[in-house]
Amino acid sequence: MRNNLDIKLAFGVMALLLVMIGFLQSWGVALAILNLCLISAVMSMGVNIQWGYSGLINFGVMGFLAIGGFATIIVSVPPVTEAWSAGGFGIILSGLILFILIAGIFYVHRKWQSKYKNYLLFFLVISVIPIMKLVAGPSISAIESIDAATSGFLGGFDLPIILSWFVGAFFAAIIAFVIGKVCLGLRSDYLAISTLLISGIVVSYVKHEEWLTRGVKNVTGLKRPAPFEVDLQNSDWFVNFIEYLFKGRLSKITDFEEKVILLNDLVMTSSSIFVKLCFSLIFSIVVITLLVFSEKALRSPWGRMMRAIRDNEDAAKAMGKDVVKRHLHIFMIGSAIIGFSGAMLVTYDGLFTPASYQPLRYTFIIWVMVLLGGTGNNYGAIIGAFVVWFIWIESAPFALFVINTLMSGIDNTNQLKMHLIDSIPYFRYLMMGLGLLVVMRYRPKGLLPEKIIKN
Repeated sequence: MRNNLDIKLAFGVMALLLVMIGFLQSWGVALAILNLCLISAVMSMGVNIQWGYSGLINFGVMGFLAIGGFATIIVSVPPVTEAWSAGGFGIILSGLILFILIAGIFYVHRKWQSKYKNYLLFFLVISVIPIMKLVAGPSISAIESIDAATSGFLGGFDLPIILSWFVGAFFAAIIAFVIGKVCLGLRSDYLAISTLLISGIVVSYVKHEEWLTRGVKNVTGLKRPAPFEVDLQNSDWFVNFIEYLFKGRLSKITDFEEKVILLNDLVMTSSSIFVKLCFSLIFSIVVITLLVFSEKALRSPWGRMMRAIRDNEDAAKAMGKDVVKRHLHIFMIGSAIIGFSGAMLVTYDGLFTPASYQPLRYTFIIWVMVLLGGTGNNYGAIIGAFVVWFIWIESAPFALFVINTLMSGIDNTNQLKMHLIDSIPYFRYLMMGLGLLVVMRYRPKGLLPEKIIKN
């Protein structure tokens, strides 16, 4: 009962803070924070499944987010016909060679028992990759030269963008399978280092392969599962709805031109809020669905087995459990959820910016969400995401308010005041560190600790 009360209290306080932001700043800001919190909740739940359920350390979070973001391009962007004509054949042929290489590696690994097996695998890789480069190189150059300022890449399949969320999860699970096969036999600290390095490789690839992702040139104008603001502003039904909603305010204005100007302002503001509300509804459905399935899994025999493996691997092995295989499964599931959230984030932003993926910085923030919220508790992962992202967004306005209040009698040209105002972006790191220290001091198991499930 007490744990349920803690959950209600935590989410109630968070809801109250968001409502206060709506009244004190704007409802657009409050909804933007809510949407980012919901996306972050999906990220933290993916990490929590890996770390909280089975004790796997994954420092490659940003790589899986990048994979999910990349999926939005492959799925939703229309194909660039000129690019496919210029170099599509070479890319397809190179992909076929890569598929044959992977199939050959799996065949040798499974069928050959010779002591020279590893040498053969090494020979296959170093001999086939240069061939792929020779085949794909001219095609890549031809693709990137096709109207490089606006396209210069292959594009995608022009499908609904929500489909990319599931494709991103699938891509992330496949990459996690490959990483797991290589790294899950390592000790936990080596696993952490390996996932971080592989994440760096993935992010570097996404940033520099312009023929596939446009690299630092970014991909803009992505599709949405919600209407665009401009379309709403030009829709008669929406304009009539806003006019009806604010008829009391509009009726007080007698001048026709002033009424039209006010109505236009209300329509523009309301269209942004309406779009954010649509995203909030979609993201809430995702979080609630994921929470329901995660809680059912946690209380199932599978969940009890994973916690037993986490708490004592040797005892689990003695009982006949294949620990490495189970770790691989949980690693793939958690990574798929992270990839799903990466596609959600790019969809919400409306653009794909590979340069924004900074492996260590954002991986650290997501891990703070999990640790602060409560390891092994799905509700804790969600509230941790809400708290951390709220602090991350609101620490700068709060710092500016404090500086202006404490130094209200000092001229704006004062060197100290100017220095403090210029340093406001760094206050978020200070607030994040202080928040984590306070929670770890007084709630060492997190805001919502893992509940002991008795069966």
